[in-house]
Amino acid sequence: MNMPGLASRLSAAAGATEPAPAFPLFRAAPPALQERSERANRPRPDRTPLLPFRWVGPPGLEGACEARLCVLASSSGGNCSVLACKVGASTRVCLIDAGLSPGLTLRTLKRMELSHLTLDAVLLTHLDHDHYHDGWRSKWPRNATLRLHRSHVGRAERAGTIAPRTIPFDGPFELWPGVRCEPVMMAHDSLGVAAFRIQFSDGSTLGFATDLGRAPRELIEHLRGVDVLAIESNYCPKLQAASSRPDSVKRRITGGAGHLSNEQALAAIEAIQPREHVVLLHLSRECNHPDVVSALHAGADYALTIAHARTPTRWIRVGPSPRSEPAVRMPDEAGATNQSEAGAPERASEPSSVGAASS
Repeated sequence: MNMPGLASRLSAAAGATEPAPAFPLFRAAPPALQERSERANRPRPDRTPLLPFRWVGPPGLEGACEARLCVLASSSGGNCSVLACKVGASTRVCLIDAGLSPGLTLRTLKRMELSHLTLDAVLLTHLDHDHYHDGWRSKWPRNATLRLHRSHVGRAERAGTIAPRTIPFDGPFELWPGVRCEPVMMAHDSLGVAAFRIQFSDGSTLGFATDLGRAPRELIEHLRGVDVLAIESNYCPKLQAASSRPDSVKRRITGGAGHLSNEQALAAIEAIQPREHVVLLHLSRECNHPDVVSALHAGADYALTIAHARTPTRWIRVGPSPRSEPAVRMPDEAGATNQSEAGAPERASEPSSVGAASS
């Protein structure tokens, strides 16, 4: 990848203090921001207009296995992404994590014009409440199959969150015909977390990894060279250190089995070398900010999307796509941040261990 090195970009980001940005780099968040209630911060993607789902791809791919990714929300308040795949004449829909309530999730899908499609799979990375909402136990979609790692089954059974149709995995499996999912387990709290490499019949690939704590060689090799990489970039170390969080929480987050810092995520991305697009997940609302993250990725040769706690991202096409040089789009309260609008199908233009690491 032809981009500035990690050390030079970290140095540039840390030194960019004049003129001061609206949210100064590496300073504690304003008290008013820290004191927002959980109610005010909870994900509310159904309050913002959404672009409808459309199959629009480059010429010559008609009839191929096409895939799109949309992150509905990603934060400690709830994580949920939609993977839609067109296999021949049919469209299949899968949730990657289900950390939003069923009502909110299904309303959002309806507003994206996906309500007429069958939600037939839910793929879980792990069982934390922000990745698997308790409400699904009583409102499970009739035709959906729950896919979770075999090591998580016992906890799900004890919590009463096993779905009527559950298929555990402990190795590669076929999500749909022509769609192969290859999981790898990483350290996170006591039971670990599954990261996924998903390969489609047209050869395109999606990597999905969150709640990692660190990015060891095994993960780097597993995800190397994917077309689209969705990976967490949870916290800024200086904002984390300056926060009012208890020391026990800070140790959990940064201790190697919690979450990736911005710098660790960047180092992992440089090692994985995604071909087209990077989607940054799970930004801490207290100990991170999109301005801080954007500065680290300035000049990157991949398109960048920063997922939002409340608002869905654009649809991102999985696979090679012609695109122009990325241009930074700064975030606002209305939605997620994109450095490039490439991969949005509704528009005509379309190895060593990396660190030890919130919520």
